[in-house]
Amino acid sequence: MALGSLLTELSPDGEGRRPLIELVGRWAAEKPDAPAFTFVDYSVDPSGERTTLSWAETDRRAKATAAALREIAEPGERAALLLPQRHEYMMTMMGAMYARVIAVPLFSPDLPGHAERLVGAYTDSEPAVIVTTRSAQPHVEKFLADHDVTPPREILYADEIDLSSAEGWRPEPIDPDEVAYLQYTSGSTRRPAGVRITHANVAANARQLWAGWAPRHPHPELVSWLPLFHDMGLIAAMALPMVKGDHVIYTDPVAFLMNPMRWLELISGREWVYTAGPNFAYEYAATQAEPDKVAELDLSGLVTCLNGAEPIRPSTLETFYAAFEKAGLRRTALSPGYGLAEATVFVSAAADAVPPKVITVERDRLEAGEVVAAPADAERTVTLVACGRPVGQYVAIVDPDTCVERPDGRVGEIWVHGPNVAPGYWRDEERTRETFGARLRDPGDLPEGPWLRTGDYGVVHEGELYVTGRIKDLIIVDGRNHYPQDIELTVQEAHPAIRPDHVAAFAVEGEGTERLVVVAERNRRVPLRRLDLDAVAAAVRSAIAVEHEMALHDFVLVEPGAVSRTTSGKVARSATRRRYLEGALQTTAGRLADQG
Repeated sequence: MALGSLLTELSPDGEGRRPLIELVGRWAAEKPDAPAFTFVDYSVDPSGERTTLSWAETDRRAKATAAALREIAEPGERAALLLPQRHEYMMTMMGAMYARVIAVPLFSPDLPGHAERLVGAYTDSEPAVIVTTRSAQPHVEKFLADHDVTPPREILYADEIDLSSAEGWRPEPIDPDEVAYLQYTSGSTRRPAGVRITHANVAANARQLWAGWAPRHPHPELVSWLPLFHDMGLIAAMALPMVKGDHVIYTDPVAFLMNPMRWLELISGREWVYTAGPNFAYEYAATQAEPDKVAELDLSGLVTCLNGAEPIRPSTLETFYAAFEKAGLRRTALSPGYGLAEATVFVSAAADAVPPKVITVERDRLEAGEVVAAPADAERTVTLVACGRPVGQYVAIVDPDTCVERPDGRVGEIWVHGPNVAPGYWRDEERTRETFGARLRDPGDLPEGPWLRTGDYGVVHEGELYVTGRIKDLIIVDGRNHYPQDIELTVQEAHPAIRPDHVAAFAVEGEGTERLVVVAERNRRVPLRRLDLDAVAAAVRSAIAVEHEMALHDFVLVEPGAVSRTTSGKVARSATRRRYLEGALQTTAGRLADQG
């Protein structure tokens, strides 16, 4: 069953495939003093020091950065962004687009826990230039010294660029099919996958997101803390406002992690606000929603808060709404969505000013590949969250083996076709053919191809998309399919000693069938001296046996921070599995043994 269409209405003003960077100059001319980007810095002031750039100043800084880049790099060469999330980051991305230098949005090397990913992406992209700041210079120098990587030809300091050079910059024609930047996906660290995002991809996806997410007000404001090196953060905070010349208020991810209420405080009191975040962020914010803090908020102007980038839990939607309902949050603002870097980011969202749709289905039938509704109080059920419909692109549910479209209510691989789908991976033609070159058998009214194979399982039910799991993460035991996120939810609810949202379920090879392994972090709230490891393991084994009718091969309780996560906060099952097989996990049993 397919959803969507390629709508010409996405560009009613005739902009078409015009690169978004060219619109910056338009807004600078039409509304030079209007606010464009406001960065809120909590590192210098706990209440947040705000610095706002107008559209005229944004264009000036972007052109100055373009001039500086073109002095040391040619069009098509790569510039790696190894700098903190500040205005300099945003201006470097825009400057690279003006200069036709391929940006590689990464992060300052002092970001903990992601050194392997940084090395992989840096090495794969072979940058001619590193763009950083003077404050991050020691971290960059240490990164280059400590790792076997090729030094860049030049290092450019974004905070020392001569802004007067903007006057001499002459914009060049940009082919929409030129690569604007490489978006490195956060799943695998050993095999970095740099998605080639073209100027046309960025323009199409920003307009798709605007049309499907923020169409009910001509000039909404956007609030974000998401990392700019991540696809959702980059499109939401940089590309989306360029479509209509809107205003973005943003901060850095560390500011959110230290105090998630800052996110809601930035939204409070504003009219027609849009924001986005992964599921864990809504859960985290809800846990910090103390009544006195909520009483100070006004969230009545929050129109849409997109929830995407990881599996969406119905309980999170309810928890977040319950936590902030008294602050004026509307249930209709909750907007589950689906996307991936290979489609630039945005594919679909439930943003129709109605509450999120959640359905209860029979677990056994879902494992067999069919969605069958069940009463909410029935046993052996699974709840699924609707991710809405696509805008300006097609989504089809396809049998991955036969390449035949599946009917409504049947589970298959999610395939995507549209102008936002990237042309492929950077310097990996084999992987590009496998992922981006799919073709439908008996396509009917749909395009035959090429289609993007997302690697996600999903289903179309009553006109909306539901995501059921990752194909590669699927656990097959005794011929039955099991989605790891369902098992992980069962495990974290089995015993209070298990830290919520820090559980990884995966399969290892066995004799004749796969075997289930679960790695779970210890909850810090349960003191070590009161911990009964046997009782925790018994509770987990019992819960899995009852809920999923399967045996657990191995359960490992590990110390906080031991379960691998991606840069977007998702549990990295494959990385955790690798560390489990290597015996590299810091187990709680080991810590107890060390303490004697």
